[in-house]
Amino acid sequence: MSKLAAQDKFLDLSDYGRPLAKLFANQLKNTQITPIHVTLLFGVSGAIAIFCILEGYYILAGFFIILKSIIDAADGELARIKKTPSYTGRYLDSVFDIVLNFLFLMTVCYVSQTTIWLAFLAFFCIQLQGTLYNYYYVILRNKSEGGDKTSKIFENKSPKALPGESQKSVDILFFIYTIVYGIFDIIIHTMDKEAYKVKTFPNWFMTFVSVYGLGFQLLIIALMLPMGLIEYIVPFFIFYTLFIFVLITIRKSFLKV
Repeated sequence: MSKLAAQDKFLDLSDYGRPLAKLFANQLKNTQITPIHVTLLFGVSGAIAIFCILEGYYILAGFFIILKSIIDAADGELARIKKTPSYTGRYLDSVFDIVLNFLFLMTVCYVSQTTIWLAFLAFFCIQLQGTLYNYYYVILRNKSEGGDKTSKIFENKSPKALPGESQKSVDILFFIYTIVYGIFDIIIHTMDKEAYKVKTFPNWFMTFVSVYGLGFQLLIIALMLPMGLIEYIVPFFIFYTLFIFVLITIRKSFLKV
């Protein structure tokens, strides 16, 4: 099952790793490896990237950050290929993402002249950016005929476990998910309360929004590291947040309910 119907597919700048992710997932379809195993693997790739940053191996760090993005897409692809979607995998993936984002920025802070407070602010900004992307993208997926509806527009209660997964695991991961993402969801939903009422979002708009997708954010970091711009990573993502207001203004002005 595709995430979107054909007419709703757009150029997702954050999803550059999808072709390789599909290739990787197809190699695993007849194995005992599960999507959860792949999620754990992208966590390993992220941890290696952090080690490389600490050791000053910035080219390698960039490689493993991009590899993390590719593997991150592969777990969902494998779930679709094996027809084993799960809320456990969906929430575990999101929790791993936010933990790695925090560790990436704290590592950049440690090896640069960035203050801890600016690093925390950049982390907050990155998560806010990603939440806007996810908010609009999940709305589109839920409105798209035949689209993937594993993610809900408003995550206000633990979903019923799907076949093959434990309700207890779903409940625990949902609780963790709401703690780490809740504040960002509240802020974005407050800033654009009516977005979910829009019938659909045009492809050009979603392509603009995709600059806030996690894959694109990590690509920026992966490129800035070997370019010797590590001191600018944190300030960049703080100022990059201003584009949120531009996107919301476009949505409210041209894509009205």
